[in-house]
Amino acid sequence: MNRRQLVKFAALTGVAGVGAGYWALPAGEAPGPLSLQGAQQLVSGLRDKQLVSLKGWSPAEVFNHCAQSIESSISGYPELKPAWFRHSVGPLAFSVFAARGAMRHPLDEAIPGAAPLSEPATQVLALERLQQAFADFASYQGELQPHFAYGVLSHADYAQAHVLHLYNHLSLIRRA
Repeated sequence: MNRRQLVKFAALTGVAGVGAGYWALPAGEAPGPLSLQGAQQLVSGLRDKQLVSLKGWSPAEVFNHCAQSIESSISGYPELKPAWFRHSVGPLAFSVFAARGAMRHPLDEAIPGAAPLSEPATQVLALERLQQAFADFASYQGELQPHFAYGVLSHADYAQAHVLHLYNHLSLIRRA
């Protein structure tokens, strides 16, 4: 198979996969409003709750991971997927998530090249970090950095991505 055929095949299978994935996305209600303010209120309401994870990362690690993603949209992601991905499959996947109002991705997959999720170690401090990341993002007026998979996003699209990302991770977190 030559390079041109390989690129065509990758694009077609990516489109088919994303299209099929659209119907596999959760159709239930989101845990909160699909807005920065809604996510911030939801996070604030978790502050005094004892939480457990159904599998994978601890609640503190989840909140650190979501904060890392928000912080990276301002400071830059440590590693980016290849340009061809950020200009094809990535934006297509985001458009499906945005249209559906829900995201589904591997919930144990770290941001490529990101620091370990162990700091801060406590749930309370990790929630504070996440709240601060949301506040910093909401007030940020500069140019945002390309998403490691979705590529260049507007502030509004990034806000939606961050909220959907958090809500996807919250699907594995429950009250103790």
